Amino acid sequence: MIEQIAPADFARWLANAATAQPLKRAVLLDVREPHELQWASVDKDAARLGCTVVAMPMATVPMRLSELDPDQPIACLCHHGVRSMQVARFLVGKGFGEVVNITGGIDAWAEQVDPSMARY
Repeated sequence: MIEQIAPADFARWLANAATAQPLKRAVLLDVREPHELQWASVDKDAARLGCTVVAMPMATVPMRLSELDPDQPIACLCHHGVRSMQVARFLVGKGFGEVVNITGGIDAWAEQVDPSMARY
């Protein structure tokens, strides 16, 4: 079962991940398409919270899997949480340890974390 976290709880999840694996910086894996990234980005929030954002469209994840560390905490994000859930399941199936899905995606992020963010 993939853990679901609300965007408002992301900072707490990051803190827990940092405590559990202090040498592994958490990754926010944004699986949206490039044109979606132009509308809204979590880069500034991620930098403030101390995680790395990796933009990897869902369709490219299987061929780019080697770019991700299976021992690194990963939170998956898309527009509404459906594609990111599929990617989270895929990663767990490939042996990735700590993987969560951000429920509601970037749309919920804009509502709960950064109301100034453009919504689409």
